[in-house]
Amino acid sequence: MTASPTPARLTAQIQGRVQMVGFRIFAEQTAARIERETNTEITGWVRNLPDGSTVEVVAEGDRSALNQLLAELEIGPPTAIVRSAKADWTDALGDLTPFELRH
Repeated sequence: MTASPTPARLTAQIQGRVQMVGFRIFAEQTAARIERETNTEITGWVRNLPDGSTVEVVAEGDRSALNQLLAELEIGPPTAIVRSAKADWTDALGDLTPFELRH
């Protein structure tokens, strides 16, 4: 019997021209697509930070699925210009709901 992968928690801050360019919707749609493609659940949220140039993503799920999500976030939608992406990894807490937009 194969052990199921241990869920991880990703906290990412994406900086650049990432607000007012559809980045949050992109993140939500990307998480949903990766869920379908990998048949794994990604929970969490995405929000704009008040500095005007940072989007924060907190997500939990299979680490390989979250790595895919992070790779997509580092690129962003065509309207964005990602200048940096900082990612912190911890053990999953299991306290997140299905992936959503936050304001």
